[in-house]
Amino acid sequence: MRILAAFIAAFTLAVPARAEWYEASSEHFVVYADDKAEDVEEFTVMLERYHAALEFLTGRDIATPSPSNRVTIFAVGNQRKIAKLATGKSSANIAGFYIPRAGASRAFVQDIRISHREMRFSMTVLLHEYAHHFLIGASRFSMPAWLREGSAEFFASARFPKDGSVHIDRPAYHRAGDFAYSADYSVRELLDPRTNPNNGGFYAWSWALYHHLNFADGRAGQLSAYWRALAGGSNPYRAAEEAFGDLDVLQSELNASRKKRMASFYNLKPGSLPIGPVAIRRVSEGHAEVLPLVIQSQRGVDREEALELLPEIQAVAAAYPGDPWVLSALAEAEHDAGNYDASIAAADKAIANNPAVKNAYVQKGYSMFALASDAEADAMDAAYADAMQPFSALNALENDHPLPLIFYYRSYTDRGESPSELARTALEQAAALAPFDQGLWLQTAIMQGREGKVELAGLSLAPIATDPHGGKRAKAISMVIAELENRTEGEPVDIPEMIDAAYDIMGGSVSAQVASDD
Repeated sequence: MRILAAFIAAFTLAVPARAEWYEASSEHFVVYADDKAEDVEEFTVMLERYHAALEFLTGRDIATPSPSNRVTIFAVGNQRKIAKLATGKSSANIAGFYIPRAGASRAFVQDIRISHREMRFSMTVLLHEYAHHFLIGASRFSMPAWLREGSAEFFASARFPKDGSVHIDRPAYHRAGDFAYSADYSVRELLDPRTNPNNGGFYAWSWALYHHLNFADGRAGQLSAYWRALAGGSNPYRAAEEAFGDLDVLQSELNASRKKRMASFYNLKPGSLPIGPVAIRRVSEGHAEVLPLVIQSQRGVDREEALELLPEIQAVAAAYPGDPWVLSALAEAEHDAGNYDASIAAADKAIANNPAVKNAYVQKGYSMFALASDAEADAMDAAYADAMQPFSALNALENDHPLPLIFYYRSYTDRGESPSELARTALEQAAALAPFDQGLWLQTAIMQGREGKVELAGLSLAPIATDPHGGKRAKAISMVIAELENRTEGEPVDIPEMIDAAYDIMGGSVSAQVASDD
């Protein structure tokens, strides 16, 4: 009996404990993590303090997002798991990543490790990406690449002491190696829109310039003047010379400052950073079981990946047939796999069990739109009217959710109909609610072009054109904006056709086209 008892005890110890996932919910974030409840809560409080620090330092009071438009953060595991999720290869050098989408922005980070000293690099990556998210929401102004990345590095170099204060623009230790390998980077290179921003040296020197303009004696107000000059239409060099003066002098100052310890930073005390409450709850057993699969699904899957993932989610749903969160995940998996009727059935069950699970309405709407696109011509109007019902119900639950507005517009265009004025307004409102979603702004610009709103279309496209990670798409959109300047306000323009033409030109010599535009 003693041997049997020892065997049972050993077997019990060998079985891994069931994951205890927690959800923390606040004004701007939803966090899911398989960590201690107090750590998940404190992590979310840190993020809210960071948001408050961004508002304080920029002077921008950003409207609280609707619940579904908050950033949802998944704590995935170690660095290898993050890399595998991002690229399919665990050997990739990725510490975390962020996907901006209307009503579904997602960030993926490593396990939560609370630190009141220097941040782990995974946390720095999250703060960098959230700074982008915040600044895009604060202004539709199209920032040059150095300003966009320099400001994000500036704000992301943060620390959260135990007393509740926030330190912003601590020395960017994570860029030390980048400085060492790019000692000859110049201010003029940073200002040149043709400079490739996809290297560590560009990030390091962009931060150094942004830091210098914030703290150097005699430079107060120059960064704001630079912004105003750019917004007024000045090219990057002229705006810099107007705001900063002699660029050679600025270069000398920057070189000298790099040889010293850049110790200046903002120390924001708790009293200047009010935040709202953070609610923490342990998720249901079924929800905890399905969350690792949801993370893969919401990372984004193609049809082949969806078909591989589906049986695993179906197995969890079979074990937890009444859990609305599991059923919502099943509805998403069935939709991604192209099983639209099954997706609608799972969504209906989720809604019946808990009418507040909003993703169920989204997945049902997606699947009904997919089915409506195959309806016979004489049944198409009715099919799209039915497909709008889940989105109408979602709108009733959350009035500022962008997806009902987007799909109301699509209920016209997907049928080949000209959108009503109300539908066009709905799309622009959705874009305003989700300024970080470039695909949505492209869709908005296409609509504005067809209406003959040439100037507005150019403004909608501008942040896409200056995206330092936009690659060929950013170059193509830049060429479209240049062409829009030659078009007449009030006359419709076909932006998709212009984009195709830009890609045709890039198939030849992009550099020649850029040079000729200069």
